[in-house]
Amino acid sequence: MFGIAFAMGTGGDQAAGAAGGPGGLLSFLPLILIFFIFYFLLIRPQQKKAKEHQAFLANLKKGEAVITSGGLHGVITGITDQVVTLEIADKVRVKVSRGNIMGKEGGTAESSSNNTAAKTGG
Repeated sequence: MFGIAFAMGTGGDQAAGAAGGPGGLLSFLPLILIFFIFYFLLIRPQQKKAKEHQAFLANLKKGEAVITSGGLHGVITGITDQVVTLEIADKVRVKVSRGNIMGKEGGTAESSSNNTAAKTGG
């Protein structure tokens, strides 16, 4: 009698396992959606910004006014592959790693025009 009950119990478990297969796949759908949301809202824009910064660093030229990550404002007087020489005051020059140049002094033209419009109230 126990053998029959055991066989019926096993058959019931196999049917329940087969029915749970597609349900298990559907339970991963929210995780997959969260990954895509994170990719398009966080990862992709960060990669795009990093590419733009690398292009900016590659196009640095002598005479440009820049800001470093440490907050130094200066004019580029010399450039090598890894080091940028900045003049921060008359006859005061410092060498800074090229990767520490954060941007042009005063920001981009777009942000400057937005700041001017905000100050004038327009």
